[in-house]
Amino acid sequence: MTSTATGIVHLTERQPQLSGEEMLASLVPPPQFDDATFDSYRADPEYPSQDDAKQLLTTFAVGAPEPKRGGLFSRKPKAPEMKPGVYLDGGFGVGKTHLLAAIYHAVPARRKYFGSFIEYTALVGAIGYKQTVDLLRGSALLCIDEFELDDPGDTMVMTRMLGELVASGTRLAATSNTPPNALGEGRFAAQDFLREIHAMADSFQTVRIDGVDFRQRSFDGHAPVLDAKAYEKELAAFRTASDDGFDELIGHLARVHPSKYIRLIDGVQAVGLRDVRQLTDQSEALRFVAFVDRVYDAELPIRATGAPLDEVFGADMLAGGYRKKYLRAISRLVASTHA
Repeated sequence: MTSTATGIVHLTERQPQLSGEEMLASLVPPPQFDDATFDSYRADPEYPSQDDAKQLLTTFAVGAPEPKRGGLFSRKPKAPEMKPGVYLDGGFGVGKTHLLAAIYHAVPARRKYFGSFIEYTALVGAIGYKQTVDLLRGSALLCIDEFELDDPGDTMVMTRMLGELVASGTRLAATSNTPPNALGEGRFAAQDFLREIHAMADSFQTVRIDGVDFRQRSFDGHAPVLDAKAYEKELAAFRTASDDGFDELIGHLARVHPSKYIRLIDGVQAVGLRDVRQLTDQSEALRFVAFVDRVYDAELPIRATGAPLDEVFGADMLAGGYRKKYLRAISRLVASTHA
């Protein structure tokens, strides 16, 4: 069925291109975190680790305050020592990306970068390892959101690159995800991270952040489904909206590198998906996760028909090795369909 709404575009017709220079220039926090600060981070009093993390990361970003001078023979108090890297370990929806962006904004330096793990590895793929290191060397800070441990090759490339950058004086801040309902898994996540980047383990201080997914506090936990008429009416309310069949979009994502997904949604105010179905192929599911991340970062509403988007990943997938990714994506899909 073809939409009659004006301002409709089809993502499946787009073939985005992105140069290495454009990739580097795009390494800044997503628009929703343009104004993220430590002051605007609302720590949940039910989880003291959130405020503890905020205080520690403030020190990491701006440095410890200058100790007061005492008398002639007074002993100068030692400022707390911080490692060159911090790793934010915790469940999704507890504000790790907000805190990561707050670090970025608080570090008083001109050369600093913020990007997802996949954006950094894509940069290496686009311009080569040596040129990437040369471009990033001398930067004050590298923020890495959603550090991935799934691909050993990419993980070790990043480890090597980060090791070179730390040796040249760059500080690092990274996040990853742990499902909040997986008891004890937070500790395992931190251990996995440090083991995989064993060459740099001593450079990172793990900062544990507990809490409840903030996106679920306002919603009933389900993604609404629209009938065809309501779907078209919703999309028509936006100046420009995309409208694609779910299967067609999933097929198109396989032909576009994930680092370019952000360009797929350029100029779009909402994303429309028709005839959503449950995904059974792992590669398709992981590409869809990467697409959802870009849509969520761009703060775009999603409207859909077919199966509920919170049921797009089957039980087998949610029980598998990519559980964390799928649960995070479901959380973001629910929020986006309510936006």
